Amino acid sequence: MLGNLRRSINPLSLLGIFLLVIVAMLADMADFFFYLTLAQLVFVPIIVQCIVRLTKVEQGILGIGLLSVAILAFTTHQVIIIVTATLYLLATAMISLIGLRRFLQLGFINTAEIAIDIGLIYLVIGGMWFFAYSVGIDTGFSPLITWLTAIHFHYSAFLLCISVGLLGRTTKSSLYKPVVAVIISGPIMMAIGITLSTVIEMVSAILYITAIYLLFFITMRTKFPYVQAIFIRLSIAAICFSIFWSVLYAYGNFTGRVIVEIPDMLRFHGFVNCYVFGVFTVLAWMLYIPATKQQPFQFPVSQIRGRLKEEGAAHAGLVESLDDFVDTTKLHSAIPHFYEQTDAYRLFAQVHWQRWFLPFAFIYKALSRWTQQINLPLSKGKTEMTGKIVLVDEQMDGREYPRAWIRTIKNRRVFTAIYSKHSSDKTYMNIALPLPFSTMVGVLSLYEENGQLHLTSRNGIDAGIYLAIGSFICKLPLQEQFTIEAISASYLTASHKMTLFGLKFLEIHYEIEVWEKCQSVD
Repeated sequence: MLGNLRRSINPLSLLGIFLLVIVAMLADMADFFFYLTLAQLVFVPIIVQCIVRLTKVEQGILGIGLLSVAILAFTTHQVIIIVTATLYLLATAMISLIGLRRFLQLGFINTAEIAIDIGLIYLVIGGMWFFAYSVGIDTGFSPLITWLTAIHFHYSAFLLCISVGLLGRTTKSSLYKPVVAVIISGPIMMAIGITLSTVIEMVSAILYITAIYLLFFITMRTKFPYVQAIFIRLSIAAICFSIFWSVLYAYGNFTGRVIVEIPDMLRFHGFVNCYVFGVFTVLAWMLYIPATKQQPFQFPVSQIRGRLKEEGAAHAGLVESLDDFVDTTKLHSAIPHFYEQTDAYRLFAQVHWQRWFLPFAFIYKALSRWTQQINLPLSKGKTEMTGKIVLVDEQMDGREYPRAWIRTIKNRRVFTAIYSKHSSDKTYMNIALPLPFSTMVGVLSLYEENGQLHLTSRNGIDAGIYLAIGSFICKLPLQEQFTIEAISASYLTASHKMTLFGLKFLEIHYEIEVWEKCQSVD
C-alpha cells in the first residue's frame, strides 16, 4: 500500500498540486470553474499514473497540459487561450490513445479492463468540450452547459469508469457486468438524450441511477483494505446522493415542470461530485491498485496481411491428423477423413442471416466482396462451395505447417482460411483469415460429444476470435461454434453458428459429400 502511495506522489502529481494551489490563491475563479480545474490538475495525473507507467515523452506532454490549464486561469489573450487549450486537448488525446492501446492489447475479454480503457478514452471528449468553451466555439448550448459537459466527462466518464474498472479487479459479484455496461454507456446516452430527446434522457437517467445504487451495493459486499474501503464506499455513496439531482433535472426537462435548475445542480451535484466523490476516489486508489487478472495473449499469430499472394503446393487436408486435437476413437471414421483428406469432398452450403442483422449484412457484403473474406451470399439458397488447399510458407506465416483452404462460389472467392495449430493447456486449431493490414484469428477448441465433433471459440484459455493489428491482439465480441456429424461413410452434415455480443447473427448449414471418383471411407 505504501509503495503505491509513493508511486502516486511523483513529480508530475506534485506539479499539478502546486499549480492548483497557485490557481486557488491568485485566480479569480467561480467555484464551478474550480471543479474542472481540480480534476485537470490533480485527479487526472494521479489516476492516470496509477493505471499506466508513462514514458518520459508522455510525462512531458501531460506536464505541458497541466501548465496550459494553469495559464488559462490567468489570461484573456485570445492567441494564448487557443494555444494553451489546444495543448491540454493534445494531452487528453494522448491519454485516450493510451486507453485505446490498452484495449487493443486485450479487446472484449475482461469487463474490468474494458471499463478502465473506456474511462481513459472518454477523457479526450472532456478535453474537446473544454477546448470548445475556452476558444468560444458555438456548440449549440450555452457556454455554461458547455463547461458543465466538460466537467461531466472528467468525473462521470473518466474518473468513475476507471474507479469501476479497478473495483472489478477485486469484486466477484454477478451484478458487476450489467452495472458496468450501464455506467460506461451512461455518459454518451445522457449526452444523446440532452441533445436529441428528453425521453432518452429520462430513461438513461433512470438506468444510470439504478446502476449507481447497485454499484454501492457491490462495494459494500467487496473486501478492501480497511482505510481504502472507507474511501471507496464514501465516494460511491456521494454519487448515490448527487445522481438524484440529475434525475430530478432530467424529469423536469421531460415533464416541463422545473424542479432542479442549473444553479441547484452546481450547488449540490457539482460540489458533492468534486469534493466528495472525486477526492475520496483518488485517495482510495492512491493507497492500493489491485493487480489485473488478465495477461497478454501468447499464442502464435499468422503474419500474413492482405490477400494471400504466394501459394505453395496442393495439399490433401486441413490437418495432418485429427488425433492431434481430439480423441477420434468415438467419432465416425468419416469425420477425421474429411479433415485429413478434405479435397476428397464436395461442400454445399445454405446461409441464414438473422433478420435483425440484415441491414448490417448489406453493408458488410460490400466490404466482404472487397476483402474476399466471409463473402457469403445473402440468399438462403443451397449453393456449392468449391476450392483448393495449398501449403503456405512457414517463414512467411510464422506458424507451424500452415495450409490455406481457399473456397469459392461460382468462381468468386469467399474464404481464404489458413489453418495451423498450437498447444498451451490443450492443442487448438489456429485459423487465420488475412484482412487488409490485419488478420482475423479463430482459436478453436475441439471436443467430441454424442459422436459429433464440436469446434468452439469458447472452451479453453486461448479459445476465441481475435483481430491482430501489428503487435496488438484484440479479442473480439464474436463467438463461433461448428458441429459436424457423419450420416454415413460418404455423407456428413455441419452447422456453423456465429454470435455478436451473444446474439446469433449468422448460421450456415453444410452438406458434405465424397466425390464420386473417390472411394468410400468405411
